[in-house]
Amino acid sequence: MLLGTLEQLLNRGLPRSIRARQLCAELSGRTLAIEARDLTRVLLRSNGVTLELRHGTERADATLAGGAVSLVRLVGERARDPLQQGEVTLAGDTEVAQQFQELLKLLRPDAEEELALVLGDVPAHQLGRLARGGLSFLERLGRTATQNAAEYLAHERRELVPRAEGEQFLRGVDAVREGVDRAAARLEILARRRRSP
Repeated sequence: MLLGTLEQLLNRGLPRSIRARQLCAELSGRTLAIEARDLTRVLLRSNGVTLELRHGTERADATLAGGAVSLVRLVGERARDPLQQGEVTLAGDTEVAQQFQELLKLLRPDAEEELALVLGDVPAHQLGRLARGGLSFLERLGRTATQNAAEYLAHERRELVPRAEGEQFLRGVDAVREGVDRAAARLEILARRRRSP
């Protein structure tokens, strides 16, 4: 049921994008396995015109494996790439995996647009604004909590080095390193002069 709904959402976006239709045709007969660790393994296959989603264990051209959140982040808008961070692993044909990733980004459903089909434009927009505001608040809350915890651990408990002290220490290390490099260069010049007649 859920896979069928996801398949419909993805295929509904195909007519809207020329590049998505082109990728779908190029990937005809190719399969991408998406393994959400400890949850499920889903096969995404292109028949050249539409995409098919189903559960399965058969061999795929490429396999992406990782945590569910990391796999979703692959087609998100965030700058941090779970593949580069090692949160998601890739096996098989990397070109096929990259093409499927691009295709999924192009077909990513817009939650507000999907809600508008059910609720209407104005309520969907208001819910979208509310959700974006809530997420923004949670992000700010997380940053503030992290900053407060770091300050508490640095200044009250003295378990972390305060940022200013750490930066001052690192500047001192850099100054000593530069001094040692200059001294080594001078010693090298003196040694060369001594060796030459």
